[in-house]
Amino acid sequence: MSLFKARDWWSTILGDKEEFDQGCLCLANVDNSGNGQDKIIVGSFMGYLRIFSPHPAKTGDGAQAEDLLLEVDLRDPVLQVEVGKFVSGTEMLHLAVLHSRKLCVYSVSGTLGNVEHGNQCQMKLMYEHNLQRTACNMTYGSFGGVKGRDLICIQSMDGMLMVFEQESYAFGRFLPGFLLPGPLAYSSRTDSFLTVSSCQQVESYKYQVLAFATDADKRQETEQQKLGSGKRLVVDWTLNIGEQALDICIVSFNQSASSVFVLGERNFFCLKDNGQIRFMKKLDWSPSCFLPYCSVSEGTINTLIGNHNNMLHIYQDVTLKWATQLPHIPVAVRVGCLHDLKGVIVTLSDDGHLQCSYLGTDPSLFQAPNVQSRELNYDELDVEMKELQKIIKDVNKSQGVWPMTEREDDLNVSVVVSPNFDSVSQATDVEVGTDLVPSVTVKVTLQNRVILQKAKLSVYVQPPLELTCDQFTFEFMTPDLTRTVSFSVYLKRSYTPSELEGNAVVSYSRPTGIPRVIQCKFRLPLKLICLPGQPSKTASHKITIDTNKSPVSLLSLFPGFASQSDDDQVNVMGFHFLGGARITVLASKTSQRYRIQSEQFEDLWLITNELILRLQEYFEKQGVKDFACSFSGSIPLQEYFELIDHHFELRINGEKLEELLSERAVQFRAIQRRLLARFKDKTPAPLQHLDTLLDGTYKQVIALADAVEENQGNLFQSFTRLKSATHLVILLIALWQKLSADQVAILEAAFLPLQEDTQELGWEETVDAAISHLLKTCLSKSSKEQALNLNSQLNIPKDTSQLKKHITLLCDRLAKGGRLCLSTDAAAPQTMVMPGGCTTIPESDLEERSVEQDSTELFTNHRHLTAETPRPEVSPLQGVSE
Repeated sequence: MSLFKARDWWSTILGDKEEFDQGCLCLANVDNSGNGQDKIIVGSFMGYLRIFSPHPAKTGDGAQAEDLLLEVDLRDPVLQVEVGKFVSGTEMLHLAVLHSRKLCVYSVSGTLGNVEHGNQCQMKLMYEHNLQRTACNMTYGSFGGVKGRDLICIQSMDGMLMVFEQESYAFGRFLPGFLLPGPLAYSSRTDSFLTVSSCQQVESYKYQVLAFATDADKRQETEQQKLGSGKRLVVDWTLNIGEQALDICIVSFNQSASSVFVLGERNFFCLKDNGQIRFMKKLDWSPSCFLPYCSVSEGTINTLIGNHNNMLHIYQDVTLKWATQLPHIPVAVRVGCLHDLKGVIVTLSDDGHLQCSYLGTDPSLFQAPNVQSRELNYDELDVEMKELQKIIKDVNKSQGVWPMTEREDDLNVSVVVSPNFDSVSQATDVEVGTDLVPSVTVKVTLQNRVILQKAKLSVYVQPPLELTCDQFTFEFMTPDLTRTVSFSVYLKRSYTPSELEGNAVVSYSRPTGIPRVIQCKFRLPLKLICLPGQPSKTASHKITIDTNKSPVSLLSLFPGFASQSDDDQVNVMGFHFLGGARITVLASKTSQRYRIQSEQFEDLWLITNELILRLQEYFEKQGVKDFACSFSGSIPLQEYFELIDHHFELRINGEKLEELLSERAVQFRAIQRRLLARFKDKTPAPLQHLDTLLDGTYKQVIALADAVEENQGNLFQSFTRLKSATHLVILLIALWQKLSADQVAILEAAFLPLQEDTQELGWEETVDAAISHLLKTCLSKSSKEQALNLNSQLNIPKDTSQLKKHITLLCDRLAKGGRLCLSTDAAAPQTMVMPGGCTTIPESDLEERSVEQDSTELFTNHRHLTAETPRPEVSPLQGVSE
């Protein structure tokens, strides 16, 4: 930080939310007044042009009404403003304004008013040039050594230099090897244009070489320039500076020499006319703008350099002479004569802070108050230290190192899901077969305790559910504010989501600067994706859930899905997903069982989970605390493995299609090069059906691209179905082995590690690595298994046999008393509690294969997955009877 601050002479804020850059500021006697005082000309990207003549009554005054001479809306973004002799027949100064597609030259004249604030300026358009290419920047000067007038050179975004001789267009030339535009300047002593190319080198082009080079009616390649008429555009000299340049400027300190100054991203260069380095200075900060000007010392140059630390440094050659602090980050700096005050420094920030200042020596020093010294009693300090350590120890035991309540009190987040559908559905661009897709409104309320800036709310739901808006930003400028946002959720595509749970995450920074994240989950209603349907008597897939309480009427559990009922004890109910699947739920009249059945295995998940949740809520309201569900049937691994194989097959197909598309693209580019060489050849030769081959390859590329896109859609849908089936398998394992919540969380982390499935990192290899880790740690029997190391690199497997074997072994070890945990004692061999008739866990491949054969009796391929012994056949519509 500088000891001295820039002395504010005059300042103002330009417009509201306008943006500015280094070309938007200019100082000159634009109205050709007799006193020769400079005026401040400022253009903005919003299209406003302003001319100021500051006359502060005392130092530090803000802008007054009479300081603004002109303000006009040009309706096009102003890229750069310059003042020079741009009109033929006169040597008066005129204003040139560069827009993206237009160059305008204005005459500015001042008018004296009858009162103090009556002075004003008038601007008259002298001529304009409509540009065929998008402009980037411009420079001006007496190109070719002309006297009494200035010519303008504009650089376009595609590398063309367009030269205008005042009212007429002269010529245009393309820079060789151009990629991105850089800063542009003109040296009158060498009659050259200087720029910094994308190759990070300074390049100099003679004006005479530009004038006599090949005309640029259209962009030409180097080989075409060799064959065409005229001279090639050859660079005069180049210098590699090794970094991109922010600005370039030419300064002459005597009649015999001039210097080229280049401001890089980390260095500051001074070059001679021939491209040799005079000196360079490595900067310890990131610069934002600079301005070289002549020094009072002979043979030296002073340079003003602004940086992103709100500092302005003044160098004499490479020696730092002064440093001062500004109230903003300057993007443009100029020096001029304002109101008979010479050497006024004018700075402009990117948000429109315009300030005129001078260098002063009035420091603002802070003097610390005197501290009263006292004698220290070390015995009392020891007692106090022990008490504080005891308090800290007690707090760490009870609450942990980081107190959670303080973080939660900074911002409270609550989510409310509307129980009713929107009166007008917000669903757009849906791909569901039904005529009308409903939507439901979700309201998120945020209440802050302290001042928070830029709190960002992100909402996520499982695809194919869609949100009307998922990103929100809040500003809590005062404490105890409440902000509420609403959005709608609807089903976009014709398949079922894997979950109905949504997640609202708020990220913010505390006043101390510590980042925080708050998460709030919400549950969407089942009716959003499901309608009442007719129960089905037959189904390919069935599961039976056992409970320890009397069966509950399905009408009371699903009040919104009963199609017709005459009695209160409804024991059968049908559901129809918007995607087309149909599910039937049956409640036994005599036993404590519920059966869920469907034609697709993965469609059982949502209804099964919803049934268990509603049963738990029902018995909680009844005051029953010992309600429990269980599953005693066979784990449906075979049906699960079919979904895994289908998903893996789509991944393999996608990989093959992408490889084939890559081959066809290489072939397409090779044919293009052959055809281009034939067309450029002076002696015409037959195409030898290359055009037919090009057309056929193009059609193949388009067909393969469509196939890749279709496969990606199918893969995404298959991954959603696989997640639904995975949730169901985890639920059945948890009910089967009565796993705790922590053990279920470990299973979910192992089986559902990814939110999205890609070719680089897929579900199969990730899950296989996670399950292998569990089998070698907490589910291992011997230290020999624990010593095996997992492969650190995940690659797509050749097939799914290894994954299916590991999943089967995982279920087998859980059936034999294995315990899931992530604590450090899990690495020790544990003694598993073996149920009666169970064999030991295998330690070799041969023994493992024998276990797989034995486990086929445990995990059978039964389409009807029920518990215990066979039961008498009954009609499914009459419930599951014992």
